[in-house]
Amino acid sequence: MTDYRRYRVSGGTYFFTVNLADRKRTLLTENIVLLRNAFREVKIAHPFHVDAVVIMPEHLHTIWTLPEGDDDFSLRWRQIKSAFSRKIETGERISKSRTRKQERGIWQRRFWEHAIRDESDFARHIDYIHFNPVKHGYVKQAVDWPYSSFHRYVQLGICARNWCGFEDDLDYE
Repeated sequence: MTDYRRYRVSGGTYFFTVNLADRKRTLLTENIVLLRNAFREVKIAHPFHVDAVVIMPEHLHTIWTLPEGDDDFSLRWRQIKSAFSRKIETGERISKSRTRKQERGIWQRRFWEHAIRDESDFARHIDYIHFNPVKHGYVKQAVDWPYSSFHRYVQLGICARNWCGFEDDLDYE
């Protein structure tokens, strides 16, 4: 078995992808208030700044900046997943392994993280986050997806409302 080690930067900025165990479920958008509450609850106990986020039905992407001297994003994810799971109705399929460990079957155990290296890397990952609902075919423009920090970026004048949008009447041939 490989000894998996996460790359950690104290006070660093990270891009994350977190998935539901059953990628056919739509728990995250169906229970967006519960997910937002889980984030708020954990941020009070273990502060971090959400630089960008998009919540999709079965996964999410986000960029966080941790406080100086802190690199424990795993604790935060464990607590967010747990807080959300406690509020969700039971009944999901639970493997024998999860049953033995007294775990719910809502989230994939692992998550993917990437330490942001510079401003260009930061900008690319923000674009990836905001484009995700378009990429997956949920909307034609980022502004039409309600569960995204894109709206905050528009309010701050960082992005135009029509960023990455496609006009239906344009002929691309």
